Amino acid sequence: MLEVKETLVHEDVLKENFVCHLEKCKGACCIEGDSGAPLEESELEILKEIYPLVKPYMTEKGIQAIEADGEYVIDDDGDYTTTCVDKNKECAYVTWENGITKCAIEKAYEDGIIDWKKPISCHLYPIRITAYPEFDVLHYDRWGICSSACSFGNQLNVKVYEFLKQPLIRKYGAEWYAELIEKINKTEL
Repeated sequence: MLEVKETLVHEDVLKENFVCHLEKCKGACCIEGDSGAPLEESELEILKEIYPLVKPYMTEKGIQAIEADGEYVIDDDGDYTTTCVDKNKECAYVTWENGITKCAIEKAYEDGIIDWKKPISCHLYPIRITAYPEFDVLHYDRWGICSSACSFGNQLNVKVYEFLKQPLIRKYGAEWYAELIEKINKTEL
């Protein structure tokens, strides 16, 4: 693991290649899994606040799920997550474009309707964060549905941390990312 400020970054984030390939996977990470996207406590109020603005971008099933269960839920592990359609199916905030899942929140952001891109866990995927009181641990979440992203990353020779530069800076700041790069350049991986 590489220590960067108050984080520990797993070697796989530094060594493995990854570039989302939506034409192949169709955004399966937004519709598969055993719960919604993990949420930070600071994001809960944001979801409540933006929901009326995001709602026009959502599917009818997604709207029904939010109206029934709320903008977020607590999963079986006691963690906050996005609400799902049909209990643990697709994320309620999923919308579709040409057979590919898109995020209704991100669509509203791209249109300038809101100023919050999407939950940081979605933006950082396939990095998952385990938060401890004094530090965060960043892991590379391997999931079979992302095999095309691994192949595409290998083809383009783009590491996970390079692919996720923007969300890593969003989460930890430009100074953190610069230190990460500096430490990677000084470390034999």
